[in-house]
Amino acid sequence: MTHQMHTYHMVNPSPWPLTGALSALLMTSGLTMWFHSNSMALLITGLTTSSLTMYQWWRDITRESTFQGHHTTTVQKGLRYGMILFIISEIFFFLGFFWAFYHSSLAPTPEVGGYWPPTGINPLNPLEVPLLNTSVLLASGVSITWAHHSLMEGNRKHTLQALLTTIILGVYFTLLQISEYLEAPFAISDGVFGSTFFVATGFHGLHVIIGSSFLAICFLRQLKFHFTSNHHFGFEAATWYWHFVDVVWLFLYISIYWWGS
Repeated sequence: MTHQMHTYHMVNPSPWPLTGALSALLMTSGLTMWFHSNSMALLITGLTTSSLTMYQWWRDITRESTFQGHHTTTVQKGLRYGMILFIISEIFFFLGFFWAFYHSSLAPTPEVGGYWPPTGINPLNPLEVPLLNTSVLLASGVSITWAHHSLMEGNRKHTLQALLTTIILGVYFTLLQISEYLEAPFAISDGVFGSTFFVATGFHGLHVIIGSSFLAICFLRQLKFHFTSNHHFGFEAATWYWHFVDVVWLFLYISIYWWGS
């Protein structure tokens, strides 16, 4: 930072926002093609370009923070505010799904039989796979906290162990949810119950996959000694995000699985 008289990071021009936007367009268009024409070529292209964009964008940010010294205390403060605002926006994102669920379940209309769950719907048992998934995510919340405290204490071995444990639990949660979807006695097309259930839990599952990827990147960076006890905001942001995913699941479990059944 010796070439400038301030502590802010003036970001260089980057092609990755543009390629990311185009990749998102390819993916959404590819999904439409897949649903209507059973063709996955455009979707696979979009997923490929998205993966390449993520890899190169994360690579550049890692260089800026770790090797080039651009992430000063002032910059980290701005990143913290940005992550907090992002998580708040995610809270409102899920709030819409909860609103739809409670709007339909607290005052069920004659179209769904006048009661909840609607006529003909056999809901999942909340004490089976959903309860196991809850235990898995709560355990992952403990392990990610263990990893964070180990990192702050400079215990590299425990940080790696706890991070790997959290990633494994995240993957296990995803596999359990896939099995639950395959065995569910209702579909997303089964009225308001099916749509609210699969959209809310499906988007949460997507967030678990994103969080697991986030933590996997942190694991690789920790292997390369990128984090120190006082300079590890990338890891801290992943921890915040994972705790957010945990809390949302608790509300989903209590509302949709337990109370809603």
